[in-house]
Amino acid sequence: MAAALPRLAAAEGSGTQGRRAAPDRGRTLLGPALALVHTGQAPTRSVLTGALEVTRATAGAVSAELEALGLITVDSSPAGGGRGRPSHRLSIDPSGPVVTAAQLHADGISVALAGLGGQLEPPVHLPLPAATDPVRLLRAVAEAGAALARASSRRCLGAALALPNPVTEPDGTALAALHFSWPSGTPVADLYAEEVRKADHGPRALSPFPSAVANDANLAALAEHRHGAGRGARHVLLVTSGHRGVGGALVIDGRLHTGSAGLALEVGHLTVDPQGRRCLCGNQGCLNSETDPEALFAAAGRTPDSARPLLAQARELAADPSALPAVHHVVDRLGLGLAGLVNILNPDRIVLSGLHLDLLAAAPERLASVVAERCLWGRSGRVPIVPAEVTHAGLVGAAELAWAPYLHDPQSVLPVGGA
Repeated sequence: MAAALPRLAAAEGSGTQGRRAAPDRGRTLLGPALALVHTGQAPTRSVLTGALEVTRATAGAVSAELEALGLITVDSSPAGGGRGRPSHRLSIDPSGPVVTAAQLHADGISVALAGLGGQLEPPVHLPLPAATDPVRLLRAVAEAGAALARASSRRCLGAALALPNPVTEPDGTALAALHFSWPSGTPVADLYAEEVRKADHGPRALSPFPSAVANDANLAALAEHRHGAGRGARHVLLVTSGHRGVGGALVIDGRLHTGSAGLALEVGHLTVDPQGRRCLCGNQGCLNSETDPEALFAAAGRTPDSARPLLAQARELAADPSALPAVHHVVDRLGLGLAGLVNILNPDRIVLSGLHLDLLAAAPERLASVVAERCLWGRSGRVPIVPAEVTHAGLVGAAELAWAPYLHDPQSVLPVGGA
């Protein structure tokens, strides 16, 4: 899983008045510096200097090297226009390298090229292939990403995939891939790596070509924490419902909490109505089966159009005034689930995504009231419940995963033996 943003140790003074001198021309600071620009925390060289606790000269050398690597641009024209020495603006290079980000849904595939800074090129949405066994489905994903890479003038550095099921760490096996009926323990990371290796990403692609897979809710939470509604919070709980089912993730001090084997926060299997609808896992009344798009249609007594994406239809239904009783039914169960999670996790912010974002918009006071009344601390301990901000957060999160090795070591963007 992608690492947290680096936190530098206390600076060592030695004629620098508490600021860190530049070891080996500041190369050990390249990763932390790139992470700060990547997340928008260092828009100028002056801010970068303070954030890294280094001298102005060191910050200049670090930003110049990142620019030479083709990762950022340094604009020497004055930034701001206030008094004092103007600072150089730092931005992600719009012509810099990209990665391929992909997401598997219960009823389709999404894929996009992604630069640094959470910047996606327009995603491509494809139907599932006729055969959804692991090898053929992962091959379709890899080939879709490779086609985008070949058509781009930007160099491709890696690939990552967001999956709608638990993924173990560090071996990368898929458990309970219920949407596709894959065998439990399918070695999805290895299979995807093999299909990515065989796909043609163009003559400028990095070799060897790294790949990674992770749970889609975990990756969406990472995207929201770095680029969206979770910025600035220490403990962010994300709960989302996509095309089917419910996912959850927790970011603590910038790090995803994935448990001992990558399986934490499977919130979809939290029981909120023992007499409720049957879940794919075999239990009844799971958050999965009580608050996803199919649950909303069932509560409204309506049948979705099989020719249209289910999530899009559910969002329309959530905004339909005539469906308000059904919205309230689903919101009440979502509130029960959120309250249980708040009692256990004590987050300082809840971010809702997917259909849950629309349910929040349709009944914000009702949802907040149910959560507050069921929380141990009552209304005095109300946790802010906010809508997600990142469009295509699963893809943006997959991009974070693919960019992780380069945020750790920006010089690894160079070909082996390259300069």
